[in-house]
Formats: sequence, C-alpha cells, structure tokens
Amino acid sequence: MPSPSPDDPARSAAGRAVSIQASLLALWRGRAISVKAAAFALVGVVNTAIDYCVFLLARSAYQHMPAALWLFDTVATDCRCSAPRTVLLIAANVTSWTVAVTGSYVLNSSITFAVESGRQLRLNRYLVFILAGVVGLVANTAALVFAAQVLLLPVYVAKAMAILASFVVNFSLSHFVVFRVRDNR
Repeated sequence: MPSPSPDDPARSAAGRAVSIQASLLALWRGRAISVKAAAFALVGVVNTAIDYCVFLLARSAYQHMPAALWLFDTVATDCRCSAPRTVLLIAANVTSWTVAVTGSYVLNSSITFAVESGRQLRLNRYLVFILAGVVGLVANTAALVFAAQVLLLPVYVAKAMAILASFVVNFSLSHFVVFRVRDNR
C-alpha cells in the first residue's frame, strides 16, 4: 500500500493535532506568567492564614511559658528597647513568619514553580527564598510608610498598596531568582 502523500488531508490533520498537543503541553509545562502569578497569590493567601493562626497560637503559648516571659523581660531590659510584651509580639511574629515562609517555599516549589524546581526542595533555594521574603517585607514596610506618611493616604489604602508592592517584589524574586530555570550545559 502506498504511503499517504504530504498533501493527504488525514496526514495534515494528524500533524496539526500533534502540533497543537505539543503546543498545549509546552504551554502547560511553561505556564504563562499570569497563571504563575495567580498560583503564587493563592499560595500567599493560604500562607497568610497560616501566619495569622500560628501567630495567635505562638503568642498564647509564649504568654503561658514562664521561661519565655523571663527571657522576653531580660531581652527588653538589656536592650532598653521595648516592653517585655513587645518582645513577646516580635517573637510570636518571627515564629509565625518562619512557619509561613517555610510553607510558602514548599507549596511554591510543588505547585507554582514545579517545572523550574522539579518539585525538589533544596536548602540553597530555601535560603534564597527566605532572603527574598525579607526583601519583600522591606518593600512592604517602605511602601506602607511612604503611602501613609508621605502620600497621606488612609492606612487601609496604604496597607493595600504595601501588600501589592511586596507581592510584586516577592513574585519577581521567586520567578527570576529563586526558581529561575537553570542552564544545565
């Protein structure tokens, strides 16, 4: 039986189907930046809830731990920087941020940047992710202060702008630095 000619409609349709399938697969694997940004935002919402809940739990736990209260009082006295309850709030906030940033790294490695990370957790990427989170925190704080004290916007508007600023910084650093595709040549 002779092979179909290149002009054969069946061969042409099959070739187009394979081409479309390959294009869709490439699109899915490389996911458009907007899909990644949406996934990053959803992971952020989940981790914000985790951050909030762990903060409340840690604050409550620290308030009922005599050793922790003694430590917070000692730190506050030694540094002459704040009241023991302020140190307690800072400790609870650092605890919750650490848990949330770790969860964020795991979820973003597994979902948002799964292609780039190969769904592998790596200590060096985790440390860079934490550093990116700190840079995002600085951007958030700077935007908040600028919007509230320089632009004189209401605090709730200033905080919304700060969240947007930190989202842009955190996503950009995650996309272009932490989870960038490495050239394996």
